[in-house]
Amino acid sequence: MRLPPALAAGARVALVAPAGPLRSSAELECAVEQARALGWDPVVGEHALERFGYLAGDDARRLHDLNAALASDDVDGIWCLRGGYGAMRLLDGLDVDAFARRPKALIGYSDITALHAALGRAGVVTFHGPTARTPMSAFARESLVHAVVTHTESCGRAPESRTLRDGRAEGTLVGGNLALLAALCGTPYAPNYAGGILVLEDVGEATYRIDRMLRQLALSGALSQLAGIAYGQFSDGTPADDANSCALDDILREAADLAGVPALAGIPLGHIDDQWTIPLGARAELDATNGTLYVVPTHSRSTSA
Repeated sequence: MRLPPALAAGARVALVAPAGPLRSSAELECAVEQARALGWDPVVGEHALERFGYLAGDDARRLHDLNAALASDDVDGIWCLRGGYGAMRLLDGLDVDAFARRPKALIGYSDITALHAALGRAGVVTFHGPTARTPMSAFARESLVHAVVTHTESCGRAPESRTLRDGRAEGTLVGGNLALLAALCGTPYAPNYAGGILVLEDVGEATYRIDRMLRQLALSGALSQLAGIAYGQFSDGTPADDANSCALDDILREAADLAGVPALAGIPLGHIDDQWTIPLGARAELDATNGTLYVVPTHSRSTSA
């Protein structure tokens, strides 16, 4: 997989909304300010503030902004304004060839998982990281800078993680939002799981639904291809004291057992303030016993993230 050029000071970064709508112009202003604070020149998508029900404008307008950014020689990176829902609706019209011709950093998470999976077919690393509309914590900002500006270590040690299956593995980082990955099963846009270290997160999903989606990945054959699993946060799900539910870690461990691979739970990934930016498509080393996930370095390694 190719690493897109670093977003150094002065890089022109498109701010687009390929999924759900912004709640107000103040969110767009926050995104512009954050891009400028990183030294970037923000290029706001033409339809960034539109709304069509639960979408940021109709499909044609959202696709127009995204493809324009992918094809433009004057755009160095793409920072998605938010997740929500709607990226899957654009996949058949996505200009993957333009992305392959001129790779650029694509940043976002949650529903943006659909774009990571589809654009990954171009053989280019994309970045599972914060969306632009929400103020970043110092932790999240530092990891983002490591990933897309300096191309140094953006992950590292996860002191609050839990070992589900001991062991170490090396593989290609793949994954993102569990609901999106389950929805992509059986489509041409499902990511390549072969030899992968699967990273997963989700929000607002009951434990039984997480169980069902993991079983869908298992039945599709995805889990049997993996080298390792690093689970992030599954926020706002079933309360831990719900007597009518299974323990979440038991469900996550069962999926790892089906895959037969080392597995770690609780890395800083998901709908949380302090999140890593993870370069999907890059090589990484997972040590589930010691609670670390390191990107295989192409430059010097930094563990401060």
